[in-house]
Amino acid sequence: MHKNTFIEIIGWYGAIAIISAYFLNSFSIISVTNIWYQLLNTTGAIGIVTVSYMKKNYQPMFLNILWGIIGIVALIKLVV
Repeated sequence: MHKNTFIEIIGWYGAIAIISAYFLNSFSIISVTNIWYQLLNTTGAIGIVTVSYMKKNYQPMFLNILWGIIGIVALIKLVV
């Protein structure tokens, strides 16, 4: 698989993961204390950071770095 195609897949995963987490929470399918909600948000943010970095698109990269940090902290709180 070509490197650019792989990066695009990672970026699309990120967008779909974050939208999925928002959808599932908005319709009370999962709560914010559900580990899957936090995993979708965190891995989604990492996906968007990756593609944003590669495309030198720094605004979404900055937003998703913070989004990912929040998700990591929330995951730690859930696990510990």
